[in-house]
Amino acid sequence: MELQQLYTDLILEYNKDTTNKRKIDDPTLSEHGHNPNCGDDITLEVKVKDGVIDDLAYTGSGCAISQASTAMMAELLQGRSVDEALRLVHLFLDMIRGKVTDEAQLEELEAAVSLKDISKLPVRVKCAVLGWHTLEIILDRLEAMKKEK
Repeated sequence: MELQQLYTDLILEYNKDTTNKRKIDDPTLSEHGHNPNCGDDITLEVKVKDGVIDDLAYTGSGCAISQASTAMMAELLQGRSVDEALRLVHLFLDMIRGKVTDEAQLEELEAAVSLKDISKLPVRVKCAVLGWHTLEIILDRLEAMKKEK
């Protein structure tokens, strides 16, 4: 099987995965993300306990790329510290921007590394980064809340 077909199959598989496509009871923070270019619309909810992402889920609708990317992100970041999650969000965004290309470094992104070639499809970049940008807003808010205490 061709490598590109494997990536396509992986995106389709994550698009159908509803493991983390749900609401969270009593989330620490939530944030709405919208991509007006193609109608992607998500709401992320995060529950943080002792500086660790205890639960991360999303609701909404959108194209296969936005839904798969958000599902990959939720799977990857649950159980990570807020600092580690923010580092991985930045790594993913830098991968999409073409700033990080080192395969060994990108392996940390697990399934999400399959989206690296999205950068060659500018019209799809916003789809792939929607969930990640939305989470970045939440994580930045969490960091600001921590500093206020």
